[in-house]
Parts: sequence; C-alpha cells; structure tokens
Amino acid sequence: MDAKERELLQLIEKNGRLETATVARLMGISEEETIQMIEKLEHEKVILGYSAIINWTKGTDEGAVTAMIDVKVTPKRGVGFDKVAERIYRFPEVKAVYLMSGVYDLSVSIEGKSMAEVGRFVSEKLSTIDSVISTTTHFILKKYKHDGLVFSEDEEDKRIVVSP
Repeated sequence: MDAKERELLQLIEKNGRLETATVARLMGISEEETIQMIEKLEHEKVILGYSAIINWTKGTDEGAVTAMIDVKVTPKRGVGFDKVAERIYRFPEVKAVYLMSGVYDLSVSIEGKSMAEVGRFVSEKLSTIDSVISTTTHFILKKYKHDGLVFSEDEEDKRIVVSP
C-alpha cells in the first residue's frame, strides 16, 4: 500500500461521506484516480463498508442494550481461535469479535432488545459452544466516545457557585 492509498483511507475513515471530487482535491490527484483507488481498495477488501455512527439516545425510543462479553475458549488444533471466532460472529446479535491478550481470549460485542435477551444469548447460544470455557458479561450503560466521536454535549453548568 502506498502513501496516497493510506492518505485516502485516513480521509474516508474520518468522513465516509466526502464526495469524490473533495477527496481528489484534498489529495491533489484527479477525480478519476480517486475513483480507481477507491474501487481497487474495495475490491481488495481493504475498504469493507461505510457506516454512520448514530447516537440512539437522541430523540428515539430505541431501547437496545449493548454488552461486551469476555470469552475464554479452548483453541482448536490447526486453526487456533479462528474457527471458534467464526462460529460466534455468525450469530446476528454479534456486532464485533476481537482476539484479545490477557485473561480472556475473545471479546464479543452484541446488541439485544433487553438485558434478558442478552442473557439468553449468553446462556443458550454462546455458552453452549464446545470450545467456550467461561464468559463474563459487561453491559454498556452510557457511551461517551465511540470511533473518535464524543457523544456527550458540552452542557453549561447551571449550578450556583458556592464559596466560603
């Protein structure tokens, strides 16, 4: 991967909605070169998709529950953790799976409609996988920052200053 491709990736990672002409202008290349570079990176699966980051707590009644689950597994001979991770990421509730260093082997991010639904996923689907030894579930109570974007607004402090 050359420097121009890295520059392109950094630009669209920060803002995937940038128009091709704007990206080309920022990089100092033609629009056609930009289009070809994007298509090449998509074809090579370097660019996997484009998504928006939504603050679901603003003006919606969505009650989704997000949980991070630490999973200790027994790796499979010849394939390590890959087959276990693949089995886990195929569940529709699973949003992300990461191989981790430390006490637990995998970190699994899931979304459900309620804490009970997440609990059912862990007890009926995740824990029943042969290679899974143990799990620890952490529920996300509030997001402050995600993918570099701050969720909380700078609210003016309306408390009265009290001094001795």
